Amino acid sequence: MKIVHEQQEAQGRFALYENEQFAGEITYTKLGENKISIDHTIVEKAFGGKGFGKVLVLEIAAYARANNIKVVPICTYAKAVFEKDTTLHDLMA
Repeated sequence: MKIVHEQQEAQGRFALYENEQFAGEITYTKLGENKISIDHTIVEKAFGGKGFGKVLVLEIAAYARANNIKVVPICTYAKAVFEKDTTLHDLMA
């Protein structure tokens, strides 16, 4: 598994690759200097059921924590993960 962070101006994504194949992504938008919104999380059907969605949410959470950024999880999947995992509550804006 490989996760690549791509960023352009106010938007970015973390793309997950399994055996060099695109498996999914989580996208975000910057909301100022210290806040981002998680807009969308998707895992390709061929890679479903492997926990890749949660891996992507935890990756963006680690990025936010390392960069002192608060998160607004707009994506329903990301929002559910953030609400259930109490270790992520400090990141929520």
